Amino acid sequence: MHNPGTAQSLAEMPALDPITVEIVRGALRSAQLEMGSLLERTAMSPVIREKQDYFTGLVDRDLNLLIGTKMPSGGRIVPPVLKQYPISAMRPGDIFLYNDCYGTNGAVSHSPDMVFVTPVFIDDVVEGFVFAWAHFIDIGGSHSSSTTPDTENIFQEGVIVPIVRLCQDGAINDDIFRMFVSNSRFPEIVRGDVRSMIAAVQLGERRLREILERFGVERAYGAFGSLIASTERTVHQRMHAAFPPGRYRFADVVDDDGMGSGPLAVRMTMESDGERLVLDATASDDQTRGPVNFLMSSVIPSMVFGLFMTAESPDLLPNEGLLRNIDELKLRPGSILQPKYPAPLGQRATTSRRVHTTCYGLVGVAEPAKGHASSSAYSLGKISGIREETGKSYLKTMGFGVGQGARPYADGIDAVYYIAQRNFPVEFAEMNYPVRIRRYGIHRDSGGPGRWRGGCGIVREVELLGDSATLMLRLTNCIHPPFGINGGMSGRAGRFTMNPGTPHERSLPYLAEGVPMERGDILRIETPGGGGVGHPFDRPVELVLRDVLGEFVSLDSARDDYGVVIDLDAETVDLAATEALRRERRWPTKLVHRNGYYDEDGWYEASFKLKETA
Repeated sequence: MHNPGTAQSLAEMPALDPITVEIVRGALRSAQLEMGSLLERTAMSPVIREKQDYFTGLVDRDLNLLIGTKMPSGGRIVPPVLKQYPISAMRPGDIFLYNDCYGTNGAVSHSPDMVFVTPVFIDDVVEGFVFAWAHFIDIGGSHSSSTTPDTENIFQEGVIVPIVRLCQDGAINDDIFRMFVSNSRFPEIVRGDVRSMIAAVQLGERRLREILERFGVERAYGAFGSLIASTERTVHQRMHAAFPPGRYRFADVVDDDGMGSGPLAVRMTMESDGERLVLDATASDDQTRGPVNFLMSSVIPSMVFGLFMTAESPDLLPNEGLLRNIDELKLRPGSILQPKYPAPLGQRATTSRRVHTTCYGLVGVAEPAKGHASSSAYSLGKISGIREETGKSYLKTMGFGVGQGARPYADGIDAVYYIAQRNFPVEFAEMNYPVRIRRYGIHRDSGGPGRWRGGCGIVREVELLGDSATLMLRLTNCIHPPFGINGGMSGRAGRFTMNPGTPHERSLPYLAEGVPMERGDILRIETPGGGGVGHPFDRPVELVLRDVLGEFVSLDSARDDYGVVIDLDAETVDLAATEALRRERRWPTKLVHRNGYYDEDGWYEASFKLKETA
């Protein structure tokens, strides 16, 4: 059996002609897309089928990522398997399963993400691996969905599966299968999802094997090396251009942990000597009692920066070349980014998104003209109850789009759920659950004003048609809205409201479990917008007019935030009045804006405030 690292390295492979490399690139993309299409067609859970909360990838024999997806939340998937099952113990048809966050050092970052891995054999030699992971709808734990905001340890977040051999010689180990499925409140769905995931990695194994057989192992590896080198070269050049020699600091903040602790800061320092880049996150706050801890794999910051630097190069594959841009990463055990077992992790997306935006902030500090504004983490709601017609439990997962931060060349994207994922269609929700979507639109004025406007969040109203149910809610950036940069202003915060506009109206917590909901109650969700980039008075008046007519920006905001006077009846801009207003009211700016402008005070965290004073 082949052992990683014993074969000729990618760097030593012969260079191939660009046509062959391009064909291999397309074959890798097609293999990955085909795996995803199979999951979407066969998975039972709407979380996988509709929301597309899954991730597939191909890995070479030396554990280099050949192609992944643009979702930086987990770490290296295959190496933990090899620690438990050496290649010499593997056989064709083996499939390995796990979700053990701490046991794999953050290869997965919360328990509902189930990982499936299979080796690829050519002539009895392991020449690669295929993997898929997906968020399973429920794996047990203290509350339905296994991602409740009120957990205090990982045991309350569902069954922990160490690395096990689920399939041997292509046959499922029925004992493991039954034990895992029986831990879910929705065993029929989980049973179907396991089989869907098995089928997906089996398909990926066939496709990677076909690539290796079609081109020959060594020629294929030559193409793999060229593709990885192309991505790595681009990222390296852009990283060192973004971080000239110097020391740069930035911090972003989690409002709280759902149990009264907060704000919680993610602090990072990037140091460049012109040759090496060292990222230090040891100053981040301590781990917390609530489940917003993020067990961050060491490759996550590199992946965030890699995706950032290749955003304008869609021809580059998201591969191993993304992961080689930071020479040294410093983390502190016991911090919110390296919590100690058994700290809860279920709501880690709240903090992982702050890792992303802190990285964006570092770029903005080093090169203000390249900085991107901040975005909220994607928002969630879950309704659980009993179906009247069957007496069976249901779990309605709701993903709510938010506004993305503006870029130094374009507005932020409006109403987007998350990288590489989708929202649930209204028709699907109403056909399958006792709910009615009464309203779905843009959260006007939520996008941060700027030369480039932050993306707007959404407004959605959901009416319960069935008997009583309970809600799980998660909304971020309610106290600390997404920051604007380089003159741009912060986005507007979001909120949850029950029965708006009625005598029974009440505000709801933004991170909560077990909120009661009765028949006829209406939940209104207003999600945050992204921060803006550049001074709002520099935004072309025709774009402000377009936003007003499209109901992204109000007439008052056009005047007060953008200095644009609009005749709404005539749908025109009063150019003379606008010029005078902008000349009279133009204000000075600083690098960062979050409910006010501020410059460096150590970590650019002057706007962080205690929850009780917010």
